[in-house]
Amino acid sequence: MSDGRVPDAMGSRAYAWLQRLVGASRAERVIISVVALVVAILIGMVFVFVSGAVAECTNDPAVYRLFGFALPLKFLGTEFCYDPINVFYVLIEGSLTDVFGIALTLQATAILLLTGLSVAISFRAGLFNIGTQGQMVLGALAAGVIGPRLVDMVEPGVLGGAIVLGVSMLAAAIVGGIWGAIPGVMKAYADANEVITTIMLNIIASGLAITVVRDVLGQSKVQTEALPQWAMFTSVVLPTNAKFSMLVLAGAVVLTVALWYVLNYSAFGYNLRVSGIQPDAAEYSGVNAKRVIVATMTIAGILGGLAGAAFVLMAQGYWADGVPAYGFDGITVSVLAANSPAGIIPAALLFGTFRSGTIVLQLGAEVPPEIIDVLRGIIILLVAMPEAIRQLAMRWGIEPPEEPAGQAGVTADD
Repeated sequence: MSDGRVPDAMGSRAYAWLQRLVGASRAERVIISVVALVVAILIGMVFVFVSGAVAECTNDPAVYRLFGFALPLKFLGTEFCYDPINVFYVLIEGSLTDVFGIALTLQATAILLLTGLSVAISFRAGLFNIGTQGQMVLGALAAGVIGPRLVDMVEPGVLGGAIVLGVSMLAAAIVGGIWGAIPGVMKAYADANEVITTIMLNIIASGLAITVVRDVLGQSKVQTEALPQWAMFTSVVLPTNAKFSMLVLAGAVVLTVALWYVLNYSAFGYNLRVSGIQPDAAEYSGVNAKRVIVATMTIAGILGGLAGAAFVLMAQGYWADGVPAYGFDGITVSVLAANSPAGIIPAALLFGTFRSGTIVLQLGAEVPPEIIDVLRGIIILLVAMPEAIRQLAMRWGIEPPEEPAGQAGVTADD
């Protein structure tokens, strides 16, 4: 399609829209993501409201109060059981005002920072990485297996805890990096579609982890041994039972800043970005695209593995089947941030708020958990859709519209 011809089936308007999307600057992509987020929230509110029409009200129907008058939500004799404004109010209030709600928000934020970075670095190299969840699962498994064995080898205390945490994190990073390198090698040397390989590796990772715990370790339940409190990251500011550590959050922020610097001020970061924007030009200028692909996916796997270790060593204390889908949420975080490490911090905080708020929501808003899952799905789908379409358009060979004279050289990522 790079010859400028417009396919008959696509239509000139759709083609022009795709060209504009491909050529969108990072600021424009952030605006698109924010608008998509607002639209998703509005659609979610409508969904909650309509769902109340077919539900059996356990309490009084939803009521709005206006100028001191109670206005029950009724229309044509139908009572609506759920108040969508109250649902989102409880979601935000529960995650940002209560001490344990704040702890859950920051816990999710720390993990989402790592998974968001894992996805972002892949996207910046032009790779559509869906494999962070599998890398997180195996990283969590590595920490959950190595940690309890080290506990039996060291003395309890600060030094022993530091050894357990350090070695467990290292093991998780190595395992995650290896798992991330596999689709990278397949993409670089066999031109295997990374979307398909990473999705399949997610499934394999889950099955492999269950097999290791159940058949190799011989655990009666599909979970590893629990770590003692002294061998886990402990809270510094919030209560000790809050299952959040400021050290993990600070480490994730440091990694975010480091990755931002590498992407923008190092030769490797330049090669990575050029390979993602113009792979042919990168090859022509002497960049080893295959090496960049493998290195990028390996780093993405390391970050995913560290996210899994953070979940086990900070939040849960052991590995168990059913690791939360932080890896998939990381895709939305990265997309909302336009794949920029600088934007991942507020994006991770926002989705950390949503994730922790849904826990409070199940208790405080009297809506079924299935509705909460649908709300999160609507938000993730609509926020991720524009970037997914943009990536596909780039793969189809659609190029941005021709730039006015005097503006040549400006790229979509400037």
